[in-house]
Amino acid sequence: MLNLQARTQSATVNKASLAFVLILSALMAVTSLSTDIYLPAMPVMAKDLRGNAELTITGFLIGFSIAQLIWGPISDRYGRRLPLFIGMVLFVIGSVGCALSTDIGQIVFWRVFQALGACTGPMLARAMIRDLFSRTRAAQMLSTLMIIMAIAPIAGPLLGGQMIKVTSWHAIFWLLALIGAFMLFSLLWLPETLAEEKRSATSVSSAFGNYYALLTNARYMRFTLCLTFYYIAAYAFITGSPFVYITFFGVDPQHYGWLFAVNIVGLMAVSMVNRRLVQRFPLEALLKVAVSVAALAAIVLAVASGLGIGGMGIIVATVFVFFSMNGIIAATSTACALDAVPNAAGSASALMGSLQYGSGIISSLLLALFSDGTPWTMGWIIAVFTLASALIILTVQAQKERR
Repeated sequence: MLNLQARTQSATVNKASLAFVLILSALMAVTSLSTDIYLPAMPVMAKDLRGNAELTITGFLIGFSIAQLIWGPISDRYGRRLPLFIGMVLFVIGSVGCALSTDIGQIVFWRVFQALGACTGPMLARAMIRDLFSRTRAAQMLSTLMIIMAIAPIAGPLLGGQMIKVTSWHAIFWLLALIGAFMLFSLLWLPETLAEEKRSATSVSSAFGNYYALLTNARYMRFTLCLTFYYIAAYAFITGSPFVYITFFGVDPQHYGWLFAVNIVGLMAVSMVNRRLVQRFPLEALLKVAVSVAALAAIVLAVASGLGIGGMGIIVATVFVFFSMNGIIAATSTACALDAVPNAAGSASALMGSLQYGSGIISSLLLALFSDGTPWTMGWIIAVFTLASALIILTVQAQKERR
């Protein structure tokens, strides 16, 4: 009977494979779209809400990083569909709350609420792929999802820039609420992928013991912190770039999306090259080179922005090099970290994802506290944390060579 149920689930997915892939891709894209789409509107939001608009990203990342640590064990115990339904409902409510907000405190609260639901999408999409497919086939499926998902950070700022030209920033969050409602409706076509006999029999609270063991695993944490520090720098650009490009350099909000999108194109191109590189070179060596290149670009960015030389051109060029390296850094550091704890890959992935997305809290807070109205603050934050990332991986390499 159980085997028959498993075959029925696989047949359902195979018959609707296109719909299955599209729904999971959209679920993974929700997080990126939730932040990227309103980046061009942040300077206007800051004026209307009389506060630091960067805090809206901080609130979202706080909710996102904490909630996925909770949803993971729940989905292992009760299946994937129930958390997804609840998550999309929370996302819609949070989006409506953001649209109706009248001050910075209100919208930060609703951004946290919105993130509680948004985090279920990418986390459980990956879990559903792992439920259904072998490791090789799962890697192929996840690569497909990532390619489709990459449309969101390109299209989001472009769409948001056009919307802010003809309407208010409130409409952007009404659009997110509509997208959330559509995603909630689409879940009716998504099968449950975690069979009853494969669900966790232990209590949800007992799963948190795995996180302590991971935090005390030195090798796992080195690769995890390497990625985390790099993402603090990346989020400094994501959060700070609207004010640098739009407010400081006077770029029209509707054109900001193009400056943001060029970095995503670079990331995608390097990711495609990296698929070949990992077959020819050790992952640690690739990671070392990629982080070193990113650090060099970050140093040039910080010096140029601090001295006020090179204008917007040097910022666009150095950020492009820095951001493109994510195509190697994210893949290799994740693989190395999970390889260090092969018997706890699920919990390790959740903790790594939580720290990765939670890292943006640090960069957005630093920008809010130290912004001086110039690109300098964004520049030094990117440089400091990229250098920290490089230092960690160089330490790993040095220790490996001494063995």
